[in-house]
This record gives sequence, C-alpha cells and structure tokens, in this order.
Amino acid sequence: MTKKVIIIGAVGGGATTASQLRKLDETMEIIVLERTDHLSYGACGMPYYLGDVIKDRESLFAATPESLQTKKGLDVRMKHEALTIDREQKTLHIRNHTTNEDYEETYDVLVLATGASSILPDIPGLKQIPAFHLRTVADMDRMKQHLVTEKPTSCAIIGGGYIGVEMAENLSGLGMSVSVVERSSQLIHIIDPEAAEIVQKHLNDNGVDVFLDDGLSEVSGPDQLKLDSGKMIQADCMLLAVGIKPNNVLAEQAGLSLGDSGGIKANEFMQTDDPSIYCVGDVVESIDFIDHAPKQVPLAWPAHRQAYVIARHITGDPVPFHGMLGTAIAKVFDLHVASTGLGEKELNKKGYRFKTIVHKGKSHAAYYPGAKDVYVRVHFDPSSGKIYGGSVIGEEKVDKQIDILATAIYGGITITGLQEIETCYAPPFSSPKGLLNMVGYKAEAEMD
Repeated sequence: MTKKVIIIGAVGGGATTASQLRKLDETMEIIVLERTDHLSYGACGMPYYLGDVIKDRESLFAATPESLQTKKGLDVRMKHEALTIDREQKTLHIRNHTTNEDYEETYDVLVLATGASSILPDIPGLKQIPAFHLRTVADMDRMKQHLVTEKPTSCAIIGGGYIGVEMAENLSGLGMSVSVVERSSQLIHIIDPEAAEIVQKHLNDNGVDVFLDDGLSEVSGPDQLKLDSGKMIQADCMLLAVGIKPNNVLAEQAGLSLGDSGGIKANEFMQTDDPSIYCVGDVVESIDFIDHAPKQVPLAWPAHRQAYVIARHITGDPVPFHGMLGTAIAKVFDLHVASTGLGEKELNKKGYRFKTIVHKGKSHAAYYPGAKDVYVRVHFDPSSGKIYGGSVIGEEKVDKQIDILATAIYGGITITGLQEIETCYAPPFSSPKGLLNMVGYKAEAEMD
C-alpha cells in the first residue's frame, strides 16, 4: 500500500526531504505544507543580496511550487498552515490562509520541518527606530525596501554571531557606518577567543565599531541607542541578530519530547518519540558527533543530511545520522573564519583534558606571489590523539583546511595522523607540507 507522507515546512530540510523521497519512491503520495509565500530558498545568501553583492533576488530560490509539482509530482500547498496534530487519529488540522478555510488531512508519516524564528528582545523604545531581523524572505524584502527607499547612512547590529558579522560587511559595502553590539566577551561565540580577536580587529580596521560585553538597553530617540554600559551610539536603523529559537509549538502541543534547547528530540533516524513523526533542520535538537551530547546548531549541511536519512528510513533502506560537528565558515571583509567540532570554551566547560596546537603558515608557497597568512588551531586529547575540533582563519584556503580537519575527525584520524594526509602541491596552491601536516608534526612533542 502506498504511503501518504505530509511534510510541514518547505524551506531547506522540508523541501529536500520531499525531493529525496520522490527520488526513492515514484508512487508515494507526498504533500508539502508551507505557511508562507516562499519555499526552497538559500537563506544563507540573504546578507549578500542585502549588500547588493547578489543582484538577482530570484537566484536565491532553488525551486518554485510549480517546478516541484510538475517535475517531482509533489502536492505543494502554499500558505497552508498545520495548526494541530492528532497523533492518535494521525490527522492534521490545517488552515488555508488564502481562503481562510480549515480542513483535515490524514497521514501515514509526518515530517516536521518547521524551522526556527528570530529571537526578538523586548527593548524599551524599539518602535522609535526602523528595526529588522533576518530569517525569512519577507524579512529580507522588508529590509531591502528600507535600504533602497530610505537610504539610511548608519546601522546598529545587535548580536555579533555569524549573521551579525556578515551583515556588518555587507552594510559597510553600501557605504553605511556600522556598529556591532555583542553581549558576550567575544564575537562569533563558537570560535576560539584568539580567532575572535582577529575578527574584531579586522572589523575595526574596516571601519566597524565593535562593543563587547555590552547590550542594548533602550532606544532613547529616533537615532539614539543607549547601551547597558551607558554608552550612546547613533544609528538610522537597527538589525536584531541575537539568535534564533526552534518553532516547536506544534510539536509541543502534540506531546513530543523537546530538549533543553527547545529543539525536538530525535533518534538516529530522525524519528521523534512517535515513530510515525520525523523532524529535520533547525527545529531539531541533534547530537554532537564527538561526544553525542545534545547539540542545536542551525546549519545547512545537517539539515540536508537529515533529510536524506529520513527519506531512506521511510522507504525501508535505513542509514543513521551520526551527529554533527557544526562545521561553519563566514566571510568578514577579506577575512575567512571557520570552525569545526568542539572549541576551547566548550571543551573547558565540559571538563575535557586537552591540548592545542597553534600553527601559522601561508596559503601557498611563501615564495610564490600573493601568499596570505593562515592561522590554524586544533584541540586534541594528548593521551589518545583524538581530535576534538579547531578553527582556521585567514584570507585564503580557509575552507580547504577546515574541510580537511572535519573529514579527519569523521574518519577517526588522530592528531599525529594528520602528518600522513597526502594533499596536492604546486607553488600557486600550497606548500610541500600542508598546514595540517605541520599541526600533526608539532603534536608529536605534546603527546603523553
């Protein structure tokens, strides 16, 4: 008997799950519900569209409802919102926001891809200034319209994570004066403090003001922002980038288990504690690949991998999801900053005994023109050589190094085993011994 699968949410994980299911089963009934006007878009590209680096808005969309319907045979229902789940009857109560009509739909299998929403802090006086957040296409369009029509000359970004620093570059590229306000002691909290200091200096060198250990206390006038420290900054508009929260209301009302992060708990096949209900993407509390502790990191790769795992399990050919490292990278003006695995602060918090190898090298042979500095930090267990994680920062080849490091961790290669990774060499591209080869050689003297 043909299964009927309903997928709630169609941005990244949901749309990918639907596509993977169709590849594996040509006859399955697949219904996709999306409560907004947009689906299957590259949210990570939105800062670059706002910064006018990406000119074509439509290039952010990987598919349309029509293409998913005609090419993949999916039943795509836009502006349809699932309101409640009746697990006993395997029924959804759905609202069609176009007609304002409610109806019910039964399912055999349900996939929750409800994503996450921006955290919007309650700030006194916020309505006195144009304030934006960046999570959906509607958010992007609203901010783009303001940038084009009002032409603000300054912006305060509240939050110094990846979105905050990426937007700092893109708004600066429009000629705006930019300030970044971060409540913690460093930018991009998942990277090591030393790497964060390099990012901060680079932002300062490019004209961005950075305020650490500080927060926004109130908006005291149309362009006057008061910080917790009492400092005042001026801005024509504001971007709130303080984090996200999983859209878990539907799951919680259905009695599904949530983790401490608010994400839905799932097993290795992405099933909730109801075996007929799966979850994928930013709404999930996943596990860490290294220590299997709960981990909630909103990144594209885990969502796409989880979608594949779900499709394989539903179609009877299961493969497990082994967890995530949280491998991430950002461009901050000319600087590229990346991390994978457990960072220094997290290792200390969890009580790990570890050592760190720090290596500064060049992006390619030093004698070949254009070589740039690259800084590598790798954390490891000095007893077993197990690699816990690390960060890479520089102007070139950062993505290559972090991907090699992530691959080594997934493959169980030890810190000294990095010596043996044979990478390509020619002067315009690298050095005879790669940066991570050198980390492996340096680690020999640090082993127990």
